[in-house]
Amino acid sequence: MPTTRFVAKQLVPGLAAMLVMVVAAVCITTAGAAQLDEQRQLFTGVYKDVERGDWSVVDDLPLEQKRLLASYVLWPDLRAAFFRATLKKTDRDEVESFLAAHGVLRPARDLRYRYALHLAGAGDLDGFMKIYQSFYQGLENARLDCLALRAEIAAGRERRVVNRATELWMVGKSQVDECDPVFAFLEDNQLLGPIDYAKRFELAVDAREFSRARWLAKSIDQQHVDVANQWLSAQANPEAFVRKHIQRSSDESGHAQLVYAIERLTYRDPERALELWQPLVKSQQFSSVDEYRTARHIALWTARDGLPGAYRLLTALPRAAQNTEVLRWRARSSLRDENWTNLLKDIAAMPVDESGSEEWRYWHAIALQRTGRRPEATALFGELAGERSYYGFLAADELGVAYALDDRQIDADEAVISALAARPELIRARELFFVGLDGRGRSEWDEVVSYLDPEQKVQAAKLADRWGWHSRAIAAAASVGEYDDLTLRYPLPYQKLFRQHSESASIATTWAYGIARSESLFMRDVRSSAGAIGLMQLMPATGRSVAKQLRLPFAGVDTLTDPQENIRLGTTYLGQMAERYSGNQVLATAAYNAGPHRVDRWLPESGDVDARIWIENIPFNETRKYVRRVLEAEAIFYWRMTGQVRRLSDRLLLVQPHDQAQKVAQN
Repeated sequence: MPTTRFVAKQLVPGLAAMLVMVVAAVCITTAGAAQLDEQRQLFTGVYKDVERGDWSVVDDLPLEQKRLLASYVLWPDLRAAFFRATLKKTDRDEVESFLAAHGVLRPARDLRYRYALHLAGAGDLDGFMKIYQSFYQGLENARLDCLALRAEIAAGRERRVVNRATELWMVGKSQVDECDPVFAFLEDNQLLGPIDYAKRFELAVDAREFSRARWLAKSIDQQHVDVANQWLSAQANPEAFVRKHIQRSSDESGHAQLVYAIERLTYRDPERALELWQPLVKSQQFSSVDEYRTARHIALWTARDGLPGAYRLLTALPRAAQNTEVLRWRARSSLRDENWTNLLKDIAAMPVDESGSEEWRYWHAIALQRTGRRPEATALFGELAGERSYYGFLAADELGVAYALDDRQIDADEAVISALAARPELIRARELFFVGLDGRGRSEWDEVVSYLDPEQKVQAAKLADRWGWHSRAIAAAASVGEYDDLTLRYPLPYQKLFRQHSESASIATTWAYGIARSESLFMRDVRSSAGAIGLMQLMPATGRSVAKQLRLPFAGVDTLTDPQENIRLGTTYLGQMAERYSGNQVLATAAYNAGPHRVDRWLPESGDVDARIWIENIPFNETRKYVRRVLEAEAIFYWRMTGQVRRLSDRLLLVQPHDQAQKVAQN
């Protein structure tokens, strides 16, 4: 069988890649499992070295192994990795031949982008423009667009530059570095005037890029410089800024700065913000929009911080200032005070789609129960108990009835599954997953599955589950509303590791599973926007700290993306949170997500609090949903692992006051 490189030289560009994928698919479906396993081992054995630019590890393989590797479906990925690492010294004909042969594949598309940047950086603007005009023109990519504009300027075609260059310049934030020479061209040719600078100044202010606004102001006038400096003062010390201007008459810009300063102060100290806002409103003529928005902002953060007077502020807001979030926090404030009569009124005031959610139906039932209207409460609990959810389980606990787990496995359509499994694109995705390039595999899988019809998506979920690719199985099933196959949706991967390390950390394995599923859907390489990594989503600093305590070597990302190490570090840290909060699973779960320093601030000053009520009053929407999701998942995992139901309510310990929790932490 010819290698992909040989095939590529003899076929029309584009068709070559398709044939390679089909040939590889045939090879995989006809090859034995042992041969496929050997191909995977060969690939993983050389990939890291090739990715660093060392092709000798492939050349040094015995001829038969080299041929076997060249016939592997991920051979193009290996070549692309090598070219990415060696663009500065690799023969361009080789790169372009590869791109022509494999251009439809994602690794080639990624390489083409880097190759285009390389050509521009090397001064080959003609070569860059050929790629740009064929593949990237019109895609609104600022980096490539600016490089293309620089090529036009170098070729003496300035007329083509002005409009697009001005569009790229006219943004509130800093543009990519590649645009600097283009903007210099505009300035050198006096194509930007004070009006343009004034427009961009306003965009920078709207984007809260006040340092950039000050830089722009220097090309306008001193008045704009002064305005920019005022914005910077409001940002640096909002309280001092408001006190300085509280009795001064302000124009429209000054009002905007005062509102901004109050907004910033509110995040840190809602009570101080209110203290300053009340006299400010009397001394200044704010617009009704600013008045309503600011009053709402202060009231909401007073409620989120659990401060006295929150309910009064929320209910005193004019109707025009109220929205669904205000109504939610009115209800949560009543709930925190256990004022059941007010809670009934608050829920009744909500829009139907909000009051009809599981959250407020449950608390409506609790309020009815606490005000003596038990038959109505029982009826509502009965409706909710039919749901497989956090609130459904709590409702079932109130009635003492069985959980509505309703596990119904997806029926496998073997013909559809076989057809999907034979698709070259999904074979590529599968192999990327099996060799540890999960992120690339997910991208290719998602791209294909997004175009499948609903029935095919259901069977794709079944296929991914058989491969052990749980994140894609869960996502594909959810995309078509298929939620009842609990074996598929709540899998038990790495079971030996989870059991071993959970026991060492003195926590329940089911809890660790609930955390891992909620954090990553069991993706071993995933990274969050905040920087958390791996199955149990550990921040690098946390992972390093826990590894040091356990006297384990820590290699950063490599450690955190290793399932065994990640599970060990994650369960240990979860166990530490459980110990810190004296076994209170709710607090430990919240701390795992938001950090113990925040949870400490959210604890009550005095008196024990029902854990259900404490959860509802977590200030962060993400953490509130996260805690409920983990508790729900743990209940299901417990049933999956034992075949028995453990009441969710039994694990909701009272939340104790701040000083008691601190004593626990100190001990």
